[in-house]
Amino acid sequence: MIVPIHHVLVFSAILFLIGALGVLTRRNGIIVLMSIELMLNAANINFIAFSRLLSDLAGQVFSIFVIVTAAGEVAVGLAIIISLFRTTESIQVDEITLLKG
Repeated sequence: MIVPIHHVLVFSAILFLIGALGVLTRRNGIIVLMSIELMLNAANINFIAFSRLLSDLAGQVFSIFVIVTAAGEVAVGLAIIISLFRTTESIQVDEITLLKG
């Protein structure tokens, strides 16, 4: 069964909106990182959908690069959050003033 492209794009848009809503409304640092991951996964779904539609592997290769970049982003982000938790005893984004100049 072949899924039409507009169904995949609607699913990707909904996933991206959930991620954007999580970034804009949540104040927990870990949930913000998870929401960013949702947004990147929505972009990956678009890359793969258009790659399949156009019978080109460029979108699939680019989505692999996005996944690798997202893994590095999570590692660095979690390291920053752990470091801030050790100094401030909180992971709430609003309460972190350590990086302000």
